[in-house]
Amino acid sequence: MTTENKCPFHHQSTPVTGSGTDNRDWWPNQLNLKILHQHSSLSDPLDNNFNYAEAFNSLDLDALKKDLHALMTDSQEWWPADFGHYGPLFVRMAWHCAGTYRTGDGRGGAGAGQQRFAPLNSWPDNVNLDKARRLLWPIKQKYGQKISWADLLVLTGNVALESMGFKTFGFAGGRADVWEPEEDVYWGSETTWLSGDKRYSGERNLENPLAAVQMGLIYVNPEGPNGNPDPVAAAKDIRETFCRMAMDDEETVALIAGGHTFGKTHGAGDAALVGPEPEAASIEEQGLGWASSFGSGKGGDTISSGLEVTWTQTPTQWSNYFFQNLFGYEWELTKSPAGAHQWQPKGGAGAGEMPDAHDPSKRHVPTMLTTDLSLRFDPAYEKISRRFYENPDQFADAFARAWFKLTHRDMGPRARYLGPEVPAEELLWQDPIPVVNHTLVSEQDIADLKTKVLASGLTVSQLVSTAWASASTFRGSDKRGGANGARIRLAPQKDWAVNQPEQLAKVLGTLENIQSEFNRAQSGNKQISLADLIVLAGTAGVEQAAKAAGHTVTVPFTPGRMDATQEQTDVESFAVLEPIADGFRNYLKGRYSVTAEALLVDKAQLLTLSAPEMTVLVGGLRVLGANVGQAPHGVFTTQPGTLTNDFFVNLLDMGTVWKAAAEDGVFEGRDRITGDLKWTGTRVDLIFGSHSQLRALAEVYGSADAQAKFVHDFVNAWTKVMNLDRFDLA
Repeated sequence: MTTENKCPFHHQSTPVTGSGTDNRDWWPNQLNLKILHQHSSLSDPLDNNFNYAEAFNSLDLDALKKDLHALMTDSQEWWPADFGHYGPLFVRMAWHCAGTYRTGDGRGGAGAGQQRFAPLNSWPDNVNLDKARRLLWPIKQKYGQKISWADLLVLTGNVALESMGFKTFGFAGGRADVWEPEEDVYWGSETTWLSGDKRYSGERNLENPLAAVQMGLIYVNPEGPNGNPDPVAAAKDIRETFCRMAMDDEETVALIAGGHTFGKTHGAGDAALVGPEPEAASIEEQGLGWASSFGSGKGGDTISSGLEVTWTQTPTQWSNYFFQNLFGYEWELTKSPAGAHQWQPKGGAGAGEMPDAHDPSKRHVPTMLTTDLSLRFDPAYEKISRRFYENPDQFADAFARAWFKLTHRDMGPRARYLGPEVPAEELLWQDPIPVVNHTLVSEQDIADLKTKVLASGLTVSQLVSTAWASASTFRGSDKRGGANGARIRLAPQKDWAVNQPEQLAKVLGTLENIQSEFNRAQSGNKQISLADLIVLAGTAGVEQAAKAAGHTVTVPFTPGRMDATQEQTDVESFAVLEPIADGFRNYLKGRYSVTAEALLVDKAQLLTLSAPEMTVLVGGLRVLGANVGQAPHGVFTTQPGTLTNDFFVNLLDMGTVWKAAAEDGVFEGRDRITGDLKWTGTRVDLIFGSHSQLRALAEVYGSADAQAKFVHDFVNAWTKVMNLDRFDLA
């Protein structure tokens, strides 16, 4: 067959599937539902019945730690260890895994091993951490699925510290791996690495929920704000970013000084000689990046941050040298071989004090980063630093505790901790909840309590909205919040506007009376906690509403929640859980640049909901009257308190025409023929008729044969939310 006679279709250039212009290119403001469908079984190579907790509990942790200890000094020619010890590299690796955590939305952190994937694996702040993970591969290969990458990265940091003479506070396993990058994390809107022009407004106000000053950094620019070597100005950035990672001033000083007791930074030459990051590197690099053509590209020729700083005289041994050097010298500005701002002692003091990382015949002067000097020249940091300098035991204890918090902050409550090295001490930031110390209620008790709740005078709306308010604080990101603990009755949650404090006090008062009456009537140790009763009351409300719609259902309920105390509740820490929006209750706290429907999807993602689950919950909660302040928006039914699919039926009714109302964010639905007002709704309501994918879901629940399915799916999604923090049931 000649070329002229060949079928032209088969011999044209064929684009790869999925590589063309997609919907987001055409419609960049389109609501993105993909974040609701991450980490499904389709991307998970492990068997459906794989249980990571069981696998981890079968691990010989002592043998694994022995192998990790051996690795620390097993220097490899392809990436030689600084000072003959990989410990500092692994400390940085673990720190940068955990340090992406931010309190604003609980996202980031070490909990899923995301440093393996883009963008984190290619962030400028993570230069050459690909080598650290590659050094770990033989050990990960040996132990297989008994330890996740997420746990291994943190454990290796702990072992690194221990191998350098530091006593750690403990280690908990339990971080299961995921198998794809997280798409729900907002890292900023900049499109250039190390830029920060879009995340600040006004007088250096950092955009929420971000906790880093520039795109691609974990925290702050070590040279100072935007490269300005001003230690006092840098202290402001440090305080802001570490605060957003849940660290106070003492923890901040301990972490910086403790981490910088070990190792060095790398800026041996011109950063322009460093090749592309792993995601942009050639295929033959096999997932490694930043290949350098400066000298050997490794060892003494390594270029990472561009800074060339060794902080202490014993960089592979725990010491108090960091503070000794910080306060022992007066410092002057200089530049690294790569041209980055750093500091050295004035007048040539300290010459020969510091070892070379690879050549024992060489010695160096002490050096510091601009952000290190912040610990001396910021008044609050200086006071803490001097106390640590004079009291090394306090410093060691503070660093051990802060390191444990850094590496475990996103794991949630202690109930999720696994392994023999879990510390016995209960810490306030772990959101402690008392252990169950009474006999749980029986099925008959549950039925009797539901009867009392329904006879109490509380409405379906009040029962449902209170249970939802209690449970929906949960964040799948850092496993905080939820109904367990009944913290809805405590500060700060009892005073949040979204929780309607006046109504909440009435509902809780009624439920507390029912609880007290029941508990007093028991002859043995049987009790019901208020946390359980709040959820049970909500289930009773759902069952009653379903019955009113002609469906007899039993909403699953499992007792076992306990009531936390105010002393177990850090008010400032819990304040970040207050929702700025809850589309399930048609609530917006203020006006935002992000649309209400996008905030709904964000909330749904934090609640680990799928798009169908989000859809059925919104439709159900609307007809149950769960809106904040009993707002009529989205209540597309003439029989509120009845669990019908009316929300979808009436939203999809072509006899209704929608127009923007005078009130911002509100729309009026009028009869297409008469013009009479039928309904009002918000963007969160109308998006289920506007967005093509959500409309497809709404059509399922709005169909003539959908009522039973709607009730069934609502009950399942409701039960899921009520149990999100029941890690004891997993």
